[in-house]
This record gives sequence, structure tokens and C-alpha cells, in this order.
Amino acid sequence: MTTTARELPHPELVEVELPAVLFALSDPARLDLIRELAAHGTLTVAECQAQGPDVPKSTFSHHLKTLREAGLIRNEPAGRQRTVTLRRAELDERFPGLLDAVVTS
Repeated sequence: MTTTARELPHPELVEVELPAVLFALSDPARLDLIRELAAHGTLTVAECQAQGPDVPKSTFSHHLKTLREAGLIRNEPAGRQRTVTLRRAELDERFPGLLDAVVTS
């Protein structure tokens, strides 16, 4: 895993394992987030803000952490916010067709 100041650790491509990816995608909220990222490319979130009235900050943070640790997303600092991106090219290389199957189902 690589990390620098304020950056979170992200697994290297060779460290990304299918069971962890499938577990991360098994939650409907996380799957919706992956679908949103696949459709829009990036998501910018404030570090101190909840994502809507139905999702507390702690729950949203947990979802992001699970997706990041599974290797599905990158969560990078961008000033006082964080930029979340789908690791599409890397995942397509590691597990060809997986994201297409998940996003379109």
C-alpha cells in the first residue's frame, strides 16, 4: 500500500483480491456509489459533511473505507475536500468484465 501525508493507503493492483471486491459490492449503498462513480467519473466530498439526510457521516465514511480498502476506489485529498474516483482501468485489468457486469445489472 502506498501513502503520504493526508493521503489514505490504497492497495496496489496485485493486492486487490476478488473476495474483498465482491464483499464491498455486496452492500446496496456501496454498489450505488460505485454505479454513480461509473456514470460520473468522480465525486467530491467534504471531509466534515454527511452525504444527505439519510446517510450519517460515519456510515458514509465506513462505505468509502470499505471500497478503498477493497481496491475499488481512490480517495485523495483535494484542499478541504476529498476526490473519490473509481479505479476502473486497474480493475478492468485485474478482473476483466467485472465492473461492466456489476454496473449494468
